Amino acid sequence: MKEETRLRLEEKYRKKSEAYIKSLSDPAKAAQMGGGRRRGPGSMVGMGKPKDAGKSIKRLFGYMKKDAPLIVVVGILVLISSFANLAGSYVLRPVINGLMVAVGMYEENEVQTLALPTGIALMAVIFLSSVFAQYIYQRIMLGVSQRALLKLRNELFEKISRLPLKFYDTNDTGDIMSRFTNDVDSIGNMLNNTIASIISGVISLVGTLCLMIYTNIWLTIVTLVFSPVIILAAKAVATRSRKYYKQQQAALGSLNGYIEETISGQKIVKVFNHEEASIDEFEYLNTDLRNKQLSAQFFGGIMWPVMGNLSQVSYAITATVGGILCVLRGFDVGGLTTFVNYSRQFSRPINELSMQVTEIFSALAGAERVFDIMDTPPELPDKENAVSPAPLKGEIVLKDVTFGYVEGQTILKNVSFYAKPGQKIALVGSTGAGKTTITNLITRFYDIDSGSITIDGVDIRDYKRDYLRKNIAMVLQDTHLFSGTVKENIRYGRLDATDEEVIEAAKLASAHSFIMRLENGYDTVLEGDGANLSQGQRQLLNIARAAISKAPILILDEATSSVDTRTERHIEHGMDRLMKERTTIVIAHRLSTVRNANAIIVLEHGEIIERGDHQELLDMKGRYYELYTGKSELE
Repeated sequence: MKEETRLRLEEKYRKKSEAYIKSLSDPAKAAQMGGGRRRGPGSMVGMGKPKDAGKSIKRLFGYMKKDAPLIVVVGILVLISSFANLAGSYVLRPVINGLMVAVGMYEENEVQTLALPTGIALMAVIFLSSVFAQYIYQRIMLGVSQRALLKLRNELFEKISRLPLKFYDTNDTGDIMSRFTNDVDSIGNMLNNTIASIISGVISLVGTLCLMIYTNIWLTIVTLVFSPVIILAAKAVATRSRKYYKQQQAALGSLNGYIEETISGQKIVKVFNHEEASIDEFEYLNTDLRNKQLSAQFFGGIMWPVMGNLSQVSYAITATVGGILCVLRGFDVGGLTTFVNYSRQFSRPINELSMQVTEIFSALAGAERVFDIMDTPPELPDKENAVSPAPLKGEIVLKDVTFGYVEGQTILKNVSFYAKPGQKIALVGSTGAGKTTITNLITRFYDIDSGSITIDGVDIRDYKRDYLRKNIAMVLQDTHLFSGTVKENIRYGRLDATDEEVIEAAKLASAHSFIMRLENGYDTVLEGDGANLSQGQRQLLNIARAAISKAPILILDEATSSVDTRTERHIEHGMDRLMKERTTIVIAHRLSTVRNANAIIVLEHGEIIERGDHQELLDMKGRYYELYTGKSELE
């Protein structure tokens, strides 16, 4: 790779990496980054600290409220398991002392003793009870946590199904998906393991400390003096490790994102002969990921060896001091054996708790991202007296409609027009003129700022929202097909449609002939948003979906822009049949497709500047005439 190429790529990805790492530490900015789309497997969503941990914990436990008795049982079993582990270790003292008495080192009345067979049997019972209690509480906690996650996912999906379109227009789809997967999974890991582990760790830490003090206060002081060294070392390694893991995730996100966009854009790569440049960029990103993974894995891997070696040093110092106490102060060998065992155990819960805290912060940060969606205001509810009248005729009237997506930025300015039942109204104009915005307002994806929109003389805000949309069919420029068969995708327009109605709708949309040429006809399973179909075929299925709905109002937003001229002629024949006796709003850049419209409305900068039929507008020799004759282009 050339040096200038390397320097250019380094500068390009340095700023991107810095912004990505910053977003990992601030979950509130993750959505703005759109990071969910770029993150690869193992992405550490929500690695930063939560903003309000107490509130998030309270809400999470609310999902386990019904299982409160089981959680109490889990707490009891954790206590039993932890205390059994501590008691089992303490049994070593009388057993060892018993052996010392047997070899004549102590008199029998000088120390606590226990026969070896009895001690082994007692330890077996104690440790088996600990294992059994641990097995039971883990099974119970697994069930409790999965029920909580089931409820959380159901509520989350129900919530996003009821959010307004504005939410999806302002949030990255990949980020929303990451909340369903990475964030919910991190919550599940915390509920499955972390809670019980923290309770067990705290009990083990406190219990071990108490038994160490009871066994020998001086050795306890020696251990406690050395403990800060272990804690500081763990903190130092964890800090470096976290830093490099963030860099690794940034590099992984960049690499995955580059692979995704390069594979999906192969036509562009090849047509501009960008193969060598893309290989160089991939090589740079791959090398960068390797270097950062080496650092991350190194510091992540040395945590336990460092802790283990420091624990061995502490163990050696404790054993040495304990041996001196046995010789000079009469400390029993059984007590020393038990104490050094406890001293080795003492650092383990500290390390485990420090690791658990990191996981908890990650899970709670993820929980806050999930609850951000849960707290997003849904679509405004229907009015109490909202109506669902007899079948609509389809008379649409817009009067002085003003609207802006963002406060202070007006898109439509006092727009007024009407469409009588069965009429075809065409909206034309430059990109950004407000054509699609009008259709968004008619369907109540957004509510107007001022003015009124009525259908059959009733303000659309007085209709029940589901009733209103049931009576409007849409065919958009961007096609979207769902996983399933061709038949199921067409039936999505009306779920109670019969097979005969599905076939009739396909014929109406001129889709029947190509469907019958598919391997399994109407039962052909579609792949990845209809990847096994051409763009034109996908659009024909969307038109068939609209046809089967039998809605009296039809909205066509560039419905034929993605098909070839021959297919367009087939569609136009089907569309003529589809639009018969339906009120139709057509948005089109191909002006040849709207010549037969009852009225053509020309929009510029959110205002109506011309209206009339095709010939009238040509005679005016205004904006429409310029667009139609090619003297001016749509911007």
